[in-house]
Amino acid sequence: MIYFDAIFLVDDDPINNLINKRLLKKMNFSENIYEFLEAEKALENIAALPPTDSIMVFLDINMPVMNGWEFLNEYLSQFENRKDKIVILSSSIDFQDRQRAMGYHIVSGFLEKPLTLEKIEFQMKKYLE
Repeated sequence: MIYFDAIFLVDDDPINNLINKRLLKKMNFSENIYEFLEAEKALENIAALPPTDSIMVFLDINMPVMNGWEFLNEYLSQFENRKDKIVILSSSIDFQDRQRAMGYHIVSGFLEKPLTLEKIEFQMKKYLE
């Protein structure tokens, strides 16, 4: 039941990444789950992958140095031909953040932290539709 060549967790909180990685491993959507505390590092790693690789990115909005919005803008400028799925995973409950995120055609979902098995299953059902 592997759907992605890689899953990227982009969040400046290592505890969130650890918990989310464990949850995603249970779901068996990818054999390769990578954690990034810095958005720039995630972009560097995406650039190193073949453009045909299928990636799902769980992206936090509020991070130092490069936030989630800056990540999305940089992703669009560098990887306009990739077909990756990006899901915002944020503690923000601001409706404007949700609207702004969905204004990016590359964002396929907006989930509130914490990530749960139910939220992952819901997101994957949307992906498979």
